[in-house]
Amino acid sequence: MNIEQLRFNMIEQQIRPWDVLDARVLEMLKTVRREQFVPAESRSLAFMEVEINLGHGVSMWQPKLEARAVQALSLQVSDSVLEVGTGSGYLTALVAKMAAQVTSVEIVPELSVLAARNLASQQISNVNLQVGDAAHHWGEAEYDAIVLTGSVPLIPEAYKNQLKVGGRLFALVGDAPAMHGQVITRVAADKFETQVLFEFAVAPLQNAVQPKRFVF
Repeated sequence: MNIEQLRFNMIEQQIRPWDVLDARVLEMLKTVRREQFVPAESRSLAFMEVEINLGHGVSMWQPKLEARAVQALSLQVSDSVLEVGTGSGYLTALVAKMAAQVTSVEIVPELSVLAARNLASQQISNVNLQVGDAAHHWGEAEYDAIVLTGSVPLIPEAYKNQLKVGGRLFALVGDAPAMHGQVITRVAADKFETQVLFEFAVAPLQNAVQPKRFVF
């Protein structure tokens, strides 16, 4: 198996055609070793256009979705980032390579331990891993960027309010099968703008905020 050829094919055949054109993101995909964040029994799937089961009801996103989400956050080297849902740590690693500091919260302790090991193997040290239920909010700090790695029926207001002015939040919003990747930007203290980027369905964020629903 030629790992570098598979990586090249992933970038050129899956990711670039899905409108991921940011040169920084494309270069980073060459250097962060995705195969090291995939369970050993699934390593043959590391560069394929599939979700990869991590156990505990959690899966890694498809590569093109990971890349598109990172591009959508428009990260700067001075940014502080909150990630809700660490998983195996691969998306965490991509974000950490482009930002100053990442706080990543995982509800499953075993996955946080796995992510810590994976990140250490890549010499990534600007990540603060925490364990807990961050579906509704996490702490009081403000961030330049926030990413939710499970889908939500609606964006939690607490997270919108934790964005700095100019900050961006990426999430997949909606109920299956009608979900949309969105970026919410805080353009002023009391004003937000939403950009809908694409349709894509992923598993819901555990304990996500639910809207009031009519019962007939």
